[in-house]
Amino acid sequence: MPVKERMSGNEAVATAMRQINPDVMGAFPITPSTEIPQYFSKYIADGKVDTEFVAVESEHSAMSTCIGASAAGARAITATSSAGLAFMWELLYVAASSRLPITMAVVNRALTGPININNDHSDSMGCRDSGWIQIYAENNQEVYDNYIQAMPISEYCRLPIMVCQDGFITSHAVENIELLDDEQVKAFVGEYAPENYLLKAENPLAVGPYGVSPYYMEIKKAQAEAMKAAKARILEVADAFAKLSGRKYGFFEEYRMEDAELATVVIGSSAGTGKAAVDQLRSRGIKAGLIKLRVFRPFPAEELAAALSQVKAAAVMDKCEGFSACGGPLFAETRSALYDLEKRPYAVNYVYGLGGRDVTTDTFEEIYGELQRIADTGDVGEVYRHIGVRDAEVQR
Repeated sequence: MPVKERMSGNEAVATAMRQINPDVMGAFPITPSTEIPQYFSKYIADGKVDTEFVAVESEHSAMSTCIGASAAGARAITATSSAGLAFMWELLYVAASSRLPITMAVVNRALTGPININNDHSDSMGCRDSGWIQIYAENNQEVYDNYIQAMPISEYCRLPIMVCQDGFITSHAVENIELLDDEQVKAFVGEYAPENYLLKAENPLAVGPYGVSPYYMEIKKAQAEAMKAAKARILEVADAFAKLSGRKYGFFEEYRMEDAELATVVIGSSAGTGKAAVDQLRSRGIKAGLIKLRVFRPFPAEELAAALSQVKAAAVMDKCEGFSACGGPLFAETRSALYDLEKRPYAVNYVYGLGGRDVTTDTFEEIYGELQRIADTGDVGEVYRHIGVRDAEVQR
């Protein structure tokens, strides 16, 4: 039977880890993800799991531990944030190219500098092309549910996976959530039984060998094909999870999009604020809608384009800076997805919420007001925009 609980996003992730009982956890503390290994190490100390916890000297070593354990045939996990994720950078590519299904909880936090410990998506977006599946959560319930779905996706596709949530906003805030029964989770995730691994004496193999020119590109192509194929697996696992829990997930959530003329596209906890703004606008007769993207890698280009095909104007919101001089990463992907539509909506980008800057319903209402102006006049104006900046003057 499902259990109703109150817990933070970090505790929800640690609870899912306990229910799964992985083989190895390599972890190093960093705010705001520190609580995850802290909770989980207590489960180990209390005998609730038999996971081997490896307390390492850095995040680089944490990922090295996971790579070694996964290559040896173990189910390996870790958790990190911000500079910790950046310190793993080199090894993210090693894990992905070695096709090791490591599960990593990422509690999103701004990257230095200047030094900042609050939420934005610059850490996980910075490694978006490292070959990891990326799934994002709006609230504590979703991060728990996403974590349980992560391993059946990752292990089937033989790709590592990041389960992302917003630092402090969901990681530390306590919310009511519904937990699955321990045995339900164990049965859903199943046991990890890789076909090939280093400790399999019957079939000696190498993991992570030198990729000479005649083979390197084929390896990358295989990774790319696996990422494309992951879309079908994500939906398959979501369907199975819906039957178990009653909670339905897909690549994204469409909120009041059935007849929307104006839409925002957003990732993470800000979607809740955006939904409240949509409700306010709908009460005034404005046909506003919102799309909350859950899966960023693999990017659901065709599906997202179809969902936006009937709107007049859309604002794509990036909670990180791309420094491309053209906009943020979510905007680049979304605008590219819209390119092949016969009738494309006007599209603008808003960089927002950097370093924990507040995002309110007024922020969203301002964006929808600008979308209405664009839809009425056809004058897009500047495509690459920032919102919520305190000083109107650009600091050089």
